Amino acid sequence: MHPSDAIAVGTAGWSLPKAYAPQFPEAGSHLERYGQRFSAVEINTAFYQPHRATTYARWAAAVPDGFRFAVKVPRSITHERRLIGVDEPLARFLGEVTGLGTKLGPLLLQLPPSLAFDSPSAATFLSGFRRRFPGDIVCEPRHATWFTEDVDRLLVGLAIARVAADPAPVRNAGMPGGWPDLVYYRLHGSPRMYYSAYEPRVLSRMAERLGAHKALGRRAWCIFDNTAEFAAIGDALDMLARVETRLGSDS
Repeated sequence: MHPSDAIAVGTAGWSLPKAYAPQFPEAGSHLERYGQRFSAVEINTAFYQPHRATTYARWAAAVPDGFRFAVKVPRSITHERRLIGVDEPLARFLGEVTGLGTKLGPLLLQLPPSLAFDSPSAATFLSGFRRRFPGDIVCEPRHATWFTEDVDRLLVGLAIARVAADPAPVRNAGMPGGWPDLVYYRLHGSPRMYYSAYEPRVLSRMAERLGAHKALGRRAWCIFDNTAEFAAIGDALDMLARVETRLGSDS
């Protein structure tokens, strides 16, 4: 196994800016070229619109074995219906992502900043989600009421990891929580969210964190979502090099 395979590094989407094109193979689609450097990607477009199972299958066929796709749960479930009465859209979404087959990674549940934790509705939804989907689930809550010991116990019991987000929208949101066997960092760009590239010292510190999780036997994802001005690819390439160096020196 290549050292970097132990930690999944990637971006939200697989667009390749011209500035970084020389660091990827010349031939193939953006996804095929992306998949030759990275082992993971996050499909954010699923949040806004559905994709056919055949589309997911085509994407899966474009990348090597061992590559994994994280997929964002549709906003119709999280933002429009706010986790209530969503059996039909959830079933439809889960049917679509089966097209990824063995290359399906975590399903990402990003919640609205205004969605407070409501024990009956949240527990009902999360329990139902877990019953329907046996794979990895990661949750990115953004309201302070989700960051309590009771909610953490609920997530642990359902084997759902809580995303570590940067910038952290509320206290404790910058650290992983919930189910500890999977950690999932979403780096949105700082100081200007979605735009700013990360400073080398920040990337170095994150690489240390990822290495520490690996040393504890945890699976780790690090996704860059600062895509508005194409900083994500550069940051992810930098992080990949740091992870390879760190894990290579530990082997």
